[in-house]
Amino acid sequence: MLKKKSLLAGMVILSLAACADKSDKIAASYVSPTIYQGMTCQQLATEAQSVVNRAQEASHAQDKKASNDAVATGVGVVLFWPALFFIKGDGAQAAEVARLKGEITAIQQASNMKNCNIQIK
Repeated sequence: MLKKKSLLAGMVILSLAACADKSDKIAASYVSPTIYQGMTCQQLATEAQSVVNRAQEASHAQDKKASNDAVATGVGVVLFWPALFFIKGDGAQAAEVARLKGEITAIQQASNMKNCNIQIK
């Protein structure tokens, strides 16, 4: 009986560690602002809007993944432990969110260097 509880406790801990993070918990990857230095203020504003749109889509997909992992963890712990094998954790989607956040930061930095006054939200 003790062995069963220990195994279940171990699986719960591992499943919680494997859960995907919400997008707001993912840090930006570094992207150099120098790749945007050749752009005009108008081009930076257009690029910023494009990256923000892609970042919102990627963040939505990451948040959905995190929610699905949370549901699988709850089901696995409470009802059906094999559901714990369906937890995907972070991966390419989280890397995409981090990269896009980094691009937004780099565009903002390039905008600041050129005194474009672009406010990215």
